[in-house]
Amino acid sequence: MTPSRRTGGLSRRHFALALPSALLASGCAAPHQGTGRPGDPIVLTLLSHYASGELKEALQGPVDEWNATHDRVKVRTKAVEFTDLLTTFMVRQAAGQGADIIQPYCLWNGQLVQAGVLRPAPSEHTAEITRGYGKAAVGAASVGGKVYGYPTEVQTYALYYNKRLLREAGIVGPPRTWRELEETAYRTAKRDRYGNTLVQGFGLSTYDDSTTVGQTLALLNAAGGTFVSADGRGTAIDSTAGRAVFDLEHRLVVKGASAPGINVYKAFQSGQVAMVVSAGWWTGSLKAQMGKDYRDVGVAPVPVPKADDAPATLSTGFMLGVNTASEHPREAWEFLRWLNTEKVDVKSARKGATATRMSSLQVSVGSLTGRADDMRTLLGQGSDPNLRPFLDALAYAVPEPNVPGAQQAKSLLRKNIEALWTGQQSVDEALRTTRRQVDQEVSRSW
Repeated sequence: MTPSRRTGGLSRRHFALALPSALLASGCAAPHQGTGRPGDPIVLTLLSHYASGELKEALQGPVDEWNATHDRVKVRTKAVEFTDLLTTFMVRQAAGQGADIIQPYCLWNGQLVQAGVLRPAPSEHTAEITRGYGKAAVGAASVGGKVYGYPTEVQTYALYYNKRLLREAGIVGPPRTWRELEETAYRTAKRDRYGNTLVQGFGLSTYDDSTTVGQTLALLNAAGGTFVSADGRGTAIDSTAGRAVFDLEHRLVVKGASAPGINVYKAFQSGQVAMVVSAGWWTGSLKAQMGKDYRDVGVAPVPVPKADDAPATLSTGFMLGVNTASEHPREAWEFLRWLNTEKVDVKSARKGATATRMSSLQVSVGSLTGRADDMRTLLGQGSDPNLRPFLDALAYAVPEPNVPGAQQAKSLLRKNIEALWTGQQSVDEALRTTRRQVDQEVSRSW
């Protein structure tokens, strides 16, 4: 489950100029829409990125359950790879082939609302959502104060660390402040006599969004800063908090504690990174890939600048919403209510324990939802303790800004962060360029 790793390379254009043949060939044509009369059920299409493997199977389970217990309304799943998802939403909408139910990355919600793709949630569903989910999840599923869907996968960011590397450096536990983070990074970093990096003290990596933008925004939030201004029409990163984050990352690179050219995902599991900030989806992957060495992995809250600062971090996520083009919105919302709010027995938990189908689905593939009560039930005794910091962070995480130009703004931020890390820009230049480029992009999108 890697939402923050799947955001690069997508076009900011609202509609493609032509319908790609690959999309037509992938089964994206809308199925026959029945009348709802006996013998001719309504067929709702659900378009997601759960295209293969455990994700596809996990979603198909509750869909099959719905179809087996509902005669008048059936649900048919369609899927494309995540890298094609936003383009597919836009292209299909332009071609009059939009699915009834869609599962967007919440970063795109402002763009989808502006393009007329997402339908606001009816009042009774808005009440269900605001009552049942954490503040960050509700914020991610909202645009302009209106709720547009049920949050599904929610990822919070925390600090992963290698207990063995910290112990070998004489460090008792994970850092809680930025000063401790720097000290730990310098003490755990190792280079050979030729200057080649053997161990990154703190893993900065240009590999993907999760370790460039995601990590930087988690630190920015921890410093009390924000990427986009409150009115959504410009960037707020050129601030005291933004400068502090860029200064921190710049020092780590210049002093040799970070080597941005290294793929941190491979390096961490190989014991070549002491610490890195990343999202909760990674826990399951590390556990599967590291075997017995996973015992060296610990997770702690993202360090804050000073010991008495309130905790904060980044959250990303997905949601399920209803297309404005759907001819059966009432039925679509009812299916989403059933999937996301109706409680069912949880066999693996204590007797009488219940959780929603969506929460059970997400936990089965190593993810979380924004329903803290479900997560406490499903991640009860015997679960991986490394998941607890991500669950705790649901209470204080800050959602990614999802203004209309958010995807392109994120891409521009990544470009300038990488320029800072690789010495192409100074801190002042990176902040100034980011502000100018993002302000121009976001203002253009309104």
